[in-house]
Amino acid sequence: MSHDMQRTLMFLKPDTFETRNVGRVIEQIEAHGFKVLAMRMFKLDQDIAGRFYAVHKGKPFFEDLVRYVSRGPVLALVLYGENAIFRVREMMGTTDPKKADSTSIRGRFGSSLDNNVVHGSDGVETAKEEIAFFFSEKEILS
Repeated sequence: MSHDMQRTLMFLKPDTFETRNVGRVIEQIEAHGFKVLAMRMFKLDQDIAGRFYAVHKGKPFFEDLVRYVSRGPVLALVLYGENAIFRVREMMGTTDPKKADSTSIRGRFGSSLDNNVVHGSDGVETAKEEIAFFFSEKEILS
């Protein structure tokens, strides 16, 4: 097992706020030993959400995804820890909450494929790009 210390982006989607589970999700993040280096709450407009998810443009779920993440507040976090990218995705659970492990964030708090609570970077390059999309380096603590 590699001991790579990594930063990754995670954000809590609007349904986390609608179901009042923001604190519970952050509690789970901290319980897994991740250090929060940056945090920002804001509402994405559809243009910014579309740019963030540009990799999915043209896919059948793109428009619904953009509408979903721009319907209410999101909370973006830069998380740091050993093998953070893999471990955060493992903690989040599979994309479909109904198939996710019951102890994962999506398994505990997600209600459907369209309301799956959180986003997490899926690789080293993606993490760098997604962190830079929401945060400048001076906003990220060490």
